[in-house]
Amino acid sequence: MSSLSAILSESNPYDIIELDRSERSPGQTPRASRPDPVVRKYIAVSGNIGAGKSTMVDFLCKRYDLTPFFEPNEENPYLEDFYKDMKRWSLESQMYFLAAKFKLHMELESRPLSVLQDRTIWEDAEIFAENLYQQGTMSPRDYKTYRLLYESMRAQIRPPDLMIYLRCPVKTVRKRIAMRGREMESNIPTAYLKRLHDLYEAWIDRYTLSPVVIIPTDKLDYMTNLVDRHDIMTTIEKYLEPSSIHEV
Repeated sequence: MSSLSAILSESNPYDIIELDRSERSPGQTPRASRPDPVVRKYIAVSGNIGAGKSTMVDFLCKRYDLTPFFEPNEENPYLEDFYKDMKRWSLESQMYFLAAKFKLHMELESRPLSVLQDRTIWEDAEIFAENLYQQGTMSPRDYKTYRLLYESMRAQIRPPDLMIYLRCPVKTVRKRIAMRGREMESNIPTAYLKRLHDLYEAWIDRYTLSPVVIIPTDKLDYMTNLVDRHDIMTTIEKYLEPSSIHEV
C-alpha cells in the first residue's frame, strides 16, 4: 500500500484523489455497535483550521439533499481562554469538544436523511488532543483520561461512508484565518498550524474506516470555476444515495 506522500508526489497538484483502504467489503455500510434503523449516507468533511470545511459543507448541502452538522466552535466556553493559555485550558477545551461531538453523532445517527458533518470526533482526538499531548501542553495523566473517554465513545458511533479531506498548505490557511477575522483565532501561531497539518497528513495516511476523497482546496476554486465545481461534484456523487443526487 503506497503512502500518502508517495501518492501525492505522483499526482498533479490539481488532482482530486480517491483512496479506499477501508476494512470492509465493497458496498457494505459501516456500523457502530448499535444497528442503524435507516439506510442513508453519512459524509464527513475534515481538514485543518481555515481549510474550507464550513464552506464545503454549505456548498454541498445547497446542491444535494443533505442535512448539515457544523462544529460548535462558538459554543465552547473554554475556547477563548484556551487560545490565550493552551496549557491551562487544554483538557477542559478538548473534553468539551469531545462531549459536544459525541452528542452531534448521536443526533445525526437519528436523522432519516443523509448527513454531512463539519469536522469529526476522530479529528478531535487524533489531531487536536494528540498535538497538545505531543507538545507537552496536555499532561500524560490528562491525555490518558481523555483517550479513555474517547475510545469508549468511538466504539458507540458509526464511521462515515466517506471522509472528505480538504488538503491545504499552512501558508494558505494562515491567510484565510486572517481574512475571516475571528478575534479568538488572531494569535494562533503558525507553528501550531504546521503541527496540525502534519498530524492531519499522518492521520489520513493511516485512516481505514471509510473511503477518502482528498481535495486540494488551495488549487481548486469550486465556487467560481465551473470545471473545478464539476470535478468535485461528480467525484462526491459516487458516494451519495441516488435520492440525494438532485440539486435542491
